[in-house]
Amino acid sequence: MLERLNQVLDDLEARLDQEADVAEAAQVAGVSEYHFRRLFSALAGMPLPVYLRRRKMTLAAAEVVAGERTLLDVAVRYGYGSGEAFARAFRSVHGIGPSEARLTGALLTAQPRVSFRVVVEGSAAMRYRIVEKEAFRVVGRKARVPLVHEGDNAAAGAHLESLDARTIVRMKKLADGEPEGVLSAAVYLTDSREEGAEADYWIGVVTGPETADDELDALDVPAGTWAVFDNDGPYPTALQELWRDVFAQWFPSNPYTSRPGPELLLTKPVELGEETHSQLWIPVERSGAHVAV
Repeated sequence: MLERLNQVLDDLEARLDQEADVAEAAQVAGVSEYHFRRLFSALAGMPLPVYLRRRKMTLAAAEVVAGERTLLDVAVRYGYGSGEAFARAFRSVHGIGPSEARLTGALLTAQPRVSFRVVVEGSAAMRYRIVEKEAFRVVGRKARVPLVHEGDNAAAGAHLESLDARTIVRMKKLADGEPEGVLSAAVYLTDSREEGAEADYWIGVVTGPETADDELDALDVPAGTWAVFDNDGPYPTALQELWRDVFAQWFPSNPYTSRPGPELLLTKPVELGEETHSQLWIPVERSGAHVAV
């Protein structure tokens, strides 16, 4: 898997002057476009379009500073139809426009090439099981929160604290299915997994697909396959490391890819740094299930 991903990155690097065909890149990698975008974002820490734009502007900056081409020629070389569009992209990466970059001593930003490799440093076995689950519904309350890769997510914590005891009791009475109990569900709004990217964050319970409650929101989840990971460790560090390891280690080593759907987390709330047991549910499909024969 990692070898194919690196080959795709080499191909994209060689064609930075063209519009990236992400669907074709995913096909070469042997996974769905959805999984390819998610996997890249999780491993690289940024969405693929952001990475490609930064790489383009890194190479373009060298040509701008060299002064051998006009700014319009550089813009066209990297796929921009106008000097204005090029200047906007250039400024988004470097913080200054291309004309300013030609001044002696201008401070620029370089995006190194990304490559993926397995690094083994005291790795432990990952406990997981594969579950086939019929369609269900998550009934509860949702809020829009930013992603936080390390440490406490204040917005998610505030959402949990906003639920009164009556609402929690109401949810628990509706619970009917695995995972059992009050859980959280994250629905990502884009393929980005950058720090600060937004997601719809649910606190609720799993119920039957027809269950409804006028006072609670409902999230319908279609039937599908789930990879369920058990985890023990300090909250929330162990969970954040587990999520990272699922994408960095488990997916590249197993015949599954991610598919659209919410990520479910069942955990016992504790004080920061205290030990807790958790379950992380990731929607998956067998590798190759999306490929036409």
